[in-house]
Amino acid sequence: MKVLVTGNAGFIGFHVCKKLIERGDTVVGLDNLNTYYDINLKKSRLKILNKTEKEFKGKYFFYKIDISERKKLKKIFLKHKFDRVIHLAAQAGVRYSIEHPELYVKSNQLGFFNIIDLANSFKVPHFLYASSSSVYGDNLKLPFKEENNTDKPRQIYAATKKSNELMAYSYSSLHGLKTTGLRYFTVYGPWGRPDMALFKFTKNILKKKEITIYNNGNHRRDFTYIDDVVDLTLLANDKILKNKKKVAFQIFNIGSNSPIKLNKFINIIEKITKIKSKKKMVSLQKGDMVSTYSNSSKIFKEFNYKIKSNHNLNIAKFIDWYKNYYSE
Repeated sequence: MKVLVTGNAGFIGFHVCKKLIERGDTVVGLDNLNTYYDINLKKSRLKILNKTEKEFKGKYFFYKIDISERKKLKKIFLKHKFDRVIHLAAQAGVRYSIEHPELYVKSNQLGFFNIIDLANSFKVPHFLYASSSSVYGDNLKLPFKEENNTDKPRQIYAATKKSNELMAYSYSSLHGLKTTGLRYFTVYGPWGRPDMALFKFTKNILKKKEITIYNNGNHRRDFTYIDDVVDLTLLANDKILKNKKKVAFQIFNIGSNSPIKLNKFINIIEKITKIKSKKKMVSLQKGDMVSTYSNSSKIFKEFNYKIKSNHNLNIAKFIDWYKNYYSE
């Protein structure tokens, strides 16, 4: 297949592209390489994709582009006939959205509209996009199920992700565009984002610096390893599902179904690094969700999938990657 992957220099986008190239698909990647976090990390991911292309002799094209620029996007759709669109580009960061909401409207709403509208105009058979566990917002009914109410997002980031799902439903209903939204739950692993908990904790613990722990470490998060996220994303991408409601619209949770407290997560890092952390306990931050807990049985059943590995092993893999990458 020829697959468009937006946000391909990002954490999930990089891993998805790598897997697509390795299996022989043609990949067209888009990314604006913004400076929300270390751009060198993004460039390093792109170098890996170039090496992967040469090793597997696949076809890989990269365009530096902002998805809010519709005219430039249209030229790419005219040049390439896509069998699939995997839309992962977005302005990330729950807390950052409180201070910079305008960036989220530009990328996560206008950008999303441009990609889905062009996918529809150019008759792409299947449009898959990243949603987020944050859409569950103030919903206190755990575990979160796809049919739960998502009308009370706690911050602009979550509100933009909810709006993506609504736009996707509209395009499916009006035009028959087959859409699949994936609500990712706290993805972690090698090549992860520096603003995420595992990255920040590992960095400061190894440097024997103080770590800031929100809500006194009582947060519970359904941490989901990147390999499982990529496997399920590609399974959902490859198969166009039939919806019983006759609207070509699907939503799936992607989580590990095993949330753990932040304090326990930190204890695992300490055990692996053999370093006792210096902790600064602070109260719950505005916009944060206290707990995320996915019921992912819908997607597991659909693709007969089982989560492959455990937190201890996966955190160790991340720490090994971090040490190797930052020692170079």
